Amino acid sequence: MKTTLNVNESVMAALKKEAVRRGCTMSELLEAALRAFLAPKSRREDLPPLPVFKSGGPLVDIADREALYEAMERR
Repeated sequence: MKTTLNVNESVMAALKKEAVRRGCTMSELLEAALRAFLAPKSRREDLPPLPVFKSGGPLVDIADREALYEAMERR
């Protein structure tokens, strides 16, 4: 189908440049972009729950700056 569109000059220039880069026509590129834009959005599958670990508790009180620095130095 043939139609007329009003397209911003900078957008048209980018479309032309990308069509040349991809080796296709502007019409093909525009149609592909419109198809992608109009395609139904796939539903994200539910993610599995995050693993839970028993760490045995904190090794240092992070509010105690000196203890934190000392723990980091011992790595």
